[in-house]
Amino acid sequence: MPSRPIHQVLAERPFVSVSVFKPVREVTRMMQDLHCSAALITEHGVLTGIFTERDATFRVLAAGLDPDATPVGEVMTHNPQTLTDDKPFGHALHLMFENGVRHVPVVDADRRPLGVVTARDALALDALDFGSELVRREEITVIL
Repeated sequence: MPSRPIHQVLAERPFVSVSVFKPVREVTRMMQDLHCSAALITEHGVLTGIFTERDATFRVLAAGLDPDATPVGEVMTHNPQTLTDDKPFGHALHLMFENGVRHVPVVDADRRPLGVVTARDALALDALDFGSELVRREEITVIL
């Protein structure tokens, strides 16, 4: 499964992409509505950063900032590592491991956001493999 292209992993899944000027509270509500753990932050449509649940927790709440008055651009991670959607999913896993991150933005050639691959995507692939293995074992048990 790690050889699957990223565009297959994304499968037109919705993602949050907002301007650097959007208040943190609005961004986190959008993330909640779409069940996303990260938002891609843009300037003039070009990716400039990423904002995650951890950023909301540590850079906003723990720091005592007002989420209604704080623009997401002030608390995002600037210039995150990115991938294009033609790369294999294994490349995204490698980047996550090497950089100690759980999210990798996927962009086009002009750095416009296409989605986000997450550590959870790897778990989903493992769950598929696990399900297939259970079915195979059950079939073997029936045969024996």
